[in-house]
Amino acid sequence: MKKIILIVGVATVMLASCKKDYTCECTATVNGVSGTAVSTVINGKKKDVKTTCENGNSSTSVMGITQSVVCEIK
Repeated sequence: MKKIILIVGVATVMLASCKKDYTCECTATVNGVSGTAVSTVINGKKKDVKTTCENGNSSTSVMGITQSVVCEIK
């Protein structure tokens, strides 16, 4: 019984840290109008992929035109 619990515990930890494919979706908005979403598949651990995806976030404002890009894991 203890061996089974140990095996299940080890398997759970291994599965939790596995690299998987995640979709990072970025949507651009210009002056409040959303544009086309762009998706990219990133392979890695969820925490690392989330950080990489969110690095695509940006916001700029030039001469009254505001543009922002929001990226998130789907």
